[in-house]
Amino acid sequence: MTELSKPDIENCLKSFIDPNHDLDLVAAKSGKSTVVETNQVVVKIELGYPANSYHAELKSAVEKHLKTLPELKSVTVDVSSKVIAHAVQQTLKPLANIKNIIAVASGKGGVGKSTTSVNLALALAAEGAQVGILDADIYGPSIPTMLGLSGLPESRDNKTMMPKEAYGIQTMSIGYLVEADQAVIWRGPMVTNALQQLLRDTNWSNLDYLIIDLPPGTGDIQLTLSQQIPVSGAIIVTTPQDIALIDAQRGLAMFNKVNVPVLGVVENMSMHICSNCGHAEPIFGEGGGKIMADTNHVDFLGALPLDINIRMQADSGYPTVVADPDGQSAQMYKAIARKAAAKLALRARDFSNKFPNIVIQNT
Repeated sequence: MTELSKPDIENCLKSFIDPNHDLDLVAAKSGKSTVVETNQVVVKIELGYPANSYHAELKSAVEKHLKTLPELKSVTVDVSSKVIAHAVQQTLKPLANIKNIIAVASGKGGVGKSTTSVNLALALAAEGAQVGILDADIYGPSIPTMLGLSGLPESRDNKTMMPKEAYGIQTMSIGYLVEADQAVIWRGPMVTNALQQLLRDTNWSNLDYLIIDLPPGTGDIQLTLSQQIPVSGAIIVTTPQDIALIDAQRGLAMFNKVNVPVLGVVENMSMHICSNCGHAEPIFGEGGGKIMADTNHVDFLGALPLDINIRMQADSGYPTVVADPDGQSAQMYKAIARKAAAKLALRARDFSNKFPNIVIQNT
């Protein structure tokens, strides 16, 4: 009988495509170790993105794939995930205790960006990551309502704030600092300073991902984020409607100009689901998000329905991913979250903390 070698196993793994980033396990550097002994194989796979709900499926699929080797006697596959920090804009460095910042933008209001942001944050947490969400909409904060939170954040040193927590994720919003019916009437510089303070004066604790829910448009807050805040990647949320796509295109173009990689496009409200009969109808059009992604050579992360349950759950402070974790919509959010994180995992790593600080002094 022919003895299998490590290269034999790796060559076999080169033909196994991970559907979350569409690369084979070798090209994606997911193979942590391979041990071959008398045609008995032990493979350890380490994904660069959180995927608790995918681990068992991947383990089974890889074992089945390797068993196509006729010489194989037995195979054991171990699957785990490890999230690392990825590169940000060249002039910036990642923040302490935050490995990756992902901006969620839309360009246009009313497309369900905040609902998508919250559910994606919860989905990443459900997949095994440490996650936070920062509400960057100073004029119209909605994250507190969606997460059922209120009241001032705690300060233990009278200088910084502790993030408020809900459903296992850390959160911060101007909505915790002003009354719900109080209007924030500030000019641009005050708004951008507030965003910086909310980000930097919050004691975030060992986050794999901080989701920043941006307000609509490409104004002061978006420019501050792209020029002064270390962002690893961005997600564009749109609806299939032409007028939403036009504004979403502007948001995508902004990130391209400041060298923030766009991880992909999410099409929200892609299909209206009738609550009485279940009939699906594309009331905002069809395929616009996919066309936009293809035109800009970025990934289409997935489509989400216009479902009354998603709206009701967000309004009640109990978002879909935690209200109905096994439901179809929650599974869609998790699939999109995995794909976005997997795309980020392929990006360049951050090595800024690997280099020593050089200090020149007179002696």
